[in-house]
Amino acid sequence: MEEDDSGEGDPAAPLTSPLLPGEDRAKLERLLEFKVYKRRWFVLLVLCLLNLSNATIWLSFAPVASQTAASLGMSLEQVNWLSLVFMVVSIPLSLVTTWMLDALGLRITLILGSWLNMLGALIRFGAVSQTVPNTKDSYVSVVFLGQTLSALAQPLIIFTPTKLAALWFPEHQRATANMLASMSNPLGLLLANIVSPLLADKYDIPTVTLAYTIPAALSCFMATAGVRSSTPPTAPSASAQSSHEPFIHGLKLLMKNRAYLTLLLCLGSGIASFTCFSSLLDQILCVQGYSDEFAGLCGALFIIWGIVGAALLGVYVDRTKRFIEVTKINMSLSALACIAFSVVALMPQQQVAVALVCSLFGFFGFSVYPVAMELSVECSYPVGEATSAGLIFASGQVQSVVYVVLLQSLTTPLAPPLHSVCGDSPQSWRVALMLMGGLCALFTSAFVLFFHTRYRRLEAEEQAQYGSRPSLVATDQSPPAGLNQDPNQDPNHSPSTEVTKDTNHNPSPEQSLGPLH
Repeated sequence: MEEDDSGEGDPAAPLTSPLLPGEDRAKLERLLEFKVYKRRWFVLLVLCLLNLSNATIWLSFAPVASQTAASLGMSLEQVNWLSLVFMVVSIPLSLVTTWMLDALGLRITLILGSWLNMLGALIRFGAVSQTVPNTKDSYVSVVFLGQTLSALAQPLIIFTPTKLAALWFPEHQRATANMLASMSNPLGLLLANIVSPLLADKYDIPTVTLAYTIPAALSCFMATAGVRSSTPPTAPSASAQSSHEPFIHGLKLLMKNRAYLTLLLCLGSGIASFTCFSSLLDQILCVQGYSDEFAGLCGALFIIWGIVGAALLGVYVDRTKRFIEVTKINMSLSALACIAFSVVALMPQQQVAVALVCSLFGFFGFSVYPVAMELSVECSYPVGEATSAGLIFASGQVQSVVYVVLLQSLTTPLAPPLHSVCGDSPQSWRVALMLMGGLCALFTSAFVLFFHTRYRRLEAEEQAQYGSRPSLVATDQSPPAGLNQDPNQDPNHSPSTEVTKDTNHNPSPEQSLGPLH
C-alpha cells in the first residue's frame, strides 16, 4: 500500500514481472490498488478540534454554575439545563445524523456540524457580552438558543470518528484514528473543568464564552476550507471501496443481528454508568466529607487515565485485531472498578483509595469506547459505519437519562454527618451505588457470555484482497459447514489471527501473498 497525497505513482510496475503467475499477479494487483493520503491526518485534526470545541461548549457553564447564575440573572436550575440540553437534543437526532453520514457524506456532515457549533458559540458570547437587551428573559432565551445550536452539532460531530476512520485510514490505523477523534471529546470536558473556573475567577463569564468561541470559529474555518471531499481519491481498504447497505435496510439488518443487539444494550449500559459517575461524583463524595476540589481531581483522573488507556488500546488493537478479547477484558475490569467505587465512595478519609479507583475506572472502562465502536462495525458490516456506531451512542444516551433519574430517586435524606460538606440536605447514596455496581456487573456478564461474532469487515477485506475465501459478511453468525475451510484449521478459529500483518503494515508482495506457487 502506498502513501501519497497526489494519487500519483505506478502501482502496476511489479505486475510486469515474468516470475509472477497469472493468479498471483491478480492478487498483487488487488493488493496494490489501495492508497492512503497524507491529507487524512488533516481531516482527522479537523474532527478532533471540532470534538474538543463542542465538548468545551457543552460543559463551559457547569463548573462555574454559581458565577454564571449571578452574572446572567439565571437560576441554578436554568444553568443546569444549559448542559442537559445536549443530552436531550442528541437522542431524537441520532437517526437523522446516522442517515446524513451514510447518505450525504462526511464532508457535508462535518461542515454543517462546524457551522452550528460556531454559530452557537457566537450567539452565547453575544448574549453574555450584553449585545442584546439587558433583561433576564432575553439572557435566558438567547444563551439557551446558542447552547441549543451547539447541541444540535454534537451528534453530527460525535458520530463521525468511526466513519472517518473507515473512509480515510487503512485497516492497521483505523482503531488509532477512531481513538484520537473519540478521545478529543473527553479531553474537551477536562479542559472545560479546568479553564472555566480559572477564567471565571480571574476575569468574568463573557471571557469564559470568548475562550470557547475562538476554537469553534477556527475549526469551522478549517472544516469549510480544508475538507474538500468526503472520501479520498483512492480507497484505503476493500471495505472503504465497497458500497454499504441502504439506510433503512441497514437498520433492519441490525435489528436481526444478535451480536450487534447484545453490544447495543451492554455497551449502552456502560456509557450510562460513566455518565452517572461523571454527573453525580461531587454529590456522592461530599457526603463523606470530600471537597469539591477533590471531586474535581477524581473526575480529571478518570478522564486522563481513560485517554491514556485508549491510546494504548488503539495501538494494540491496530496491530493484533483482537477487538473482542480487548473489549471483554476491559469491560470486566471496568465492572470490578465500578463495584470498588461503590464501596470506597461510602468511606470517609480514603482519598488515596477513591482516587485510585476512579483512575482504574477510567483506564479500563472509558478507554474501551473507541475499540467497541470499531467492534460494532466489524459485527454489523456491510451496514454503514455511522449507523452501527450512532445507534450505540444513542442507546447510551437513553440509558444515561434512565440511570441518572433512577439513581437520584433511590437517594434518601440523611442527617448531616459531622464530616459532610454537602450543605443542609445531604443524601444517602448507598442503595443507588449498590444498584449502579450491580447493573454494571450484570450487563458486563451478559456481554462476556453472550457476545460472539465474526469480524465481517476484516473477512470481506481479506477476500477482496487475496481471494482466499468467499465473502461471509451477509450470512448468520457462523460460516456454513465445510465452506472452503482448511481441514487442518480449528473451526472455532477466530479470523482475527488470519488478518494480522507485520508491525510495519507495509508488506512486500511475497509477505502479502504468501508463497507464490
